[in-house]
Amino acid sequence: FECCAALKEFACPYYMYLNDDSNDCASTMFSYINLYGKYPPGLFSSECKEGKEGLSCADVPQRDAATANGGQHAQSRLLALSPVLSVAVALLFH
Repeated sequence: FECCAALKEFACPYYMYLNDDSNDCASTMFSYINLYGKYPPGLFSSECKEGKEGLSCADVPQRDAATANGGQHAQSRLLALSPVLSVAVALLFH
């Protein structure tokens, strides 16, 4: 699914913010994607699956990592979007 690669390219530099349960970055991001991208809710959670831990950022070319994610390399991290997507979709329909 081509949109999965685009989602990873867009989201991986910010994985640490998107995976942080103390903010609403993930739900805000997916709200904007659904609203302005006209994608149906749940599209990415149903189509973009790589494992139980979410999407891997290992194969995503990184932009300036020092500014994108505080100097930590997302290549060795996982973007746990599957649980985040489920919560975001649930919040949209609540």
